[in-house]
Amino acid sequence: MKTILIANPKGGSGKTTLATNIAGYLAATGQPVRLLDMDRQQSASGWLSLRPEALPPIKLFSDKADNHVTHEGWLVIDSPAGLHGKNLERALKLVNRVVVPIAPSLFDLNASQEFLDVLQTEKAVRKGKISVGVVGMRMAPRTRAAAALEQFMIQLDMPILAYLREAQLYVNAAFEGKSLFDLPPYLAERELEQWQYLLSWLDA
Repeated sequence: MKTILIANPKGGSGKTTLATNIAGYLAATGQPVRLLDMDRQQSASGWLSLRPEALPPIKLFSDKADNHVTHEGWLVIDSPAGLHGKNLERALKLVNRVVVPIAPSLFDLNASQEFLDVLQTEKAVRKGKISVGVVGMRMAPRTRAAAALEQFMIQLDMPILAYLREAQLYVNAAFEGKSLFDLPPYLAERELEQWQYLLSWLDA
């Protein structure tokens, strides 16, 4: 099972939005997908409980049901705010990719810098066994926030995978247990374009 960790110790960075939409994309490609909700608010679990049965299935990962069982497909982990130390080390032992969402503020950039520095020191990341990428959340290219993120990332050997602009489409889809990839393409054309590099990175 290939595993993606969506992580940033800063609350409100967009982890659940990113996790549910990545899970929705993978499910739409016909691959088995499980979603592990580690956040105390259990927002991803709530989203999944609303998901219509007619849509490509996403299963909630359960420690009791899924422990010590090998599965095909993907596991998407929506991590809690404040993930660090031993909990982060344990999570990294499970994953192939880490996606770090960063919100458009100086405070979020500063909080994320320490986390990305910690990731770079991890042996599996340094040896290329775990790929790490960043996503600018509620952020458009060619803005001051995007320029600040790009300047920030020059110091790190990590790609910016996407800039996902703030759009009501994500909010409306979530209310129905849907992802961007469950909507008619003509409704989400602009947003889907913003995902292309991120999706190719996931599929690589």
